[in-house]
Amino acid sequence: MPHPDLEQATLQRELAPAETSADPATWGARHAHDPTVVRDDDGTYFMFSTDAVANSQDIPSGVHIRRSPDLVQWTYAGTAFDGVPTAAAEWSGARGLWAPEVVRWPGGGWHMYYSASTFGSNTSAIGLAVAPAPDGPWEDRGIVVATRAGEQTQNAIDAAVTFGRDGQPWLTYGSFFSGIYTLPLDRTSGAPVRAGDLGTCIARRPVSVDRAIEGAFILYRPEEDRYVLFCSYDSLFDTYNMRVAVAEHITGPYRDVRGTSLTEPAAPPALAGTKVLGSYRFSGGTGWLAPGHNSVLAQPGPEGTTEHFVVHHVRFADDPSQHVVQVRRMFFNAAGWPLVSPQPYAGRASEVLPAPVPVDGRWQVLRFDPESTDVVEAVSRQVGSRQDRAAPDSVPGEPERLALLVQDPDGGTVELDAVVFPSWDWAGNRAALSFSGIDPHGVVWSGTREDS
Repeated sequence: MPHPDLEQATLQRELAPAETSADPATWGARHAHDPTVVRDDDGTYFMFSTDAVANSQDIPSGVHIRRSPDLVQWTYAGTAFDGVPTAAAEWSGARGLWAPEVVRWPGGGWHMYYSASTFGSNTSAIGLAVAPAPDGPWEDRGIVVATRAGEQTQNAIDAAVTFGRDGQPWLTYGSFFSGIYTLPLDRTSGAPVRAGDLGTCIARRPVSVDRAIEGAFILYRPEEDRYVLFCSYDSLFDTYNMRVAVAEHITGPYRDVRGTSLTEPAAPPALAGTKVLGSYRFSGGTGWLAPGHNSVLAQPGPEGTTEHFVVHHVRFADDPSQHVVQVRRMFFNAAGWPLVSPQPYAGRASEVLPAPVPVDGRWQVLRFDPESTDVVEAVSRQVGSRQDRAAPDSVPGEPERLALLVQDPDGGTVELDAVVFPSWDWAGNRAALSFSGIDPHGVVWSGTREDS
């Protein structure tokens, strides 16, 4: 039987309302864009997101906050501010706030970097607020980075903070226009080290694809002593997809699995950046459209490990006007590349396999072609491994790094540098084995084992 909480989570994710409710208490994880999630000292999770919905007069503005005990069920908890802070409103003309980034600050307390702008304009501002706890009270400290149309090429929205290998905080930001930038922050105040600094460009896309890159997040990985850049390509309305690249230094250069730099102007725009998640549908399941603008939650895992979750928004393929936040487990393969679960997270208790499951068998498989923005339909394929071994049979259970062999459309096999792990199969309503891996051409494949 499913975990009791799972039935409610299933309804939240699978049933799209006919129209947007003006009552935030009914939202759950719905009507949230550009999410970030943090964990407080007592284990409570807080989600911060762009004000919804389309700055409607019926919807409060000032950064929406949600609370969860388990990363599955979310309860609306109000706003951080009573509207848009004065300085940000006067600079940008914004009616709501976008893409808040919240981090625990060294020495105590929390910092929030919020964005104020209007759609399609780079007259924008990133503001800073501080609080003793994630649920506030939040005190505005004013604008820390600002851009103006006709004066700067950057767009000061979509902030993300990374603490580098030496503990130095960096602010990464940018949306369309001239790309993604990063700059150092003062370790105490959280303001730019150099007033007026707009940073170094670390990723960009050409005019031929409308310069469509945004929603960046950088994770420092001490295991490989390198930085992992996540960003979203294309349109948030229907073609969003998540890309990754890595660098030895936070200022780049960032290169994908194929070695292509994200600042290389001659690179094919659809191929630069390794695509780790796009639109897809499993057989019998909900079609998920345009996943993107992700952040990463890292927290202590079992036996001294660190576990990672990708947090992003996504639309319903059958009704793109509806969107929801999803949390997915993220792993790193043998080469140290991030891989995202094809199944949204359902909670630890729900992902326990009743018995060991062999890798060899039929799987519902997705191939995330970087040159396509279509919804990928899962295909039944034979999957095996170079080792004859069972996958983890319990959660938290260790994921297995395996060399997987996937049957390709021509009858041959494709070898993947993959991770196999327990998950919840939302279409099949059961605990199941899933995988994600990268082939020799730098293409990501994911899948869930069929019931046998």
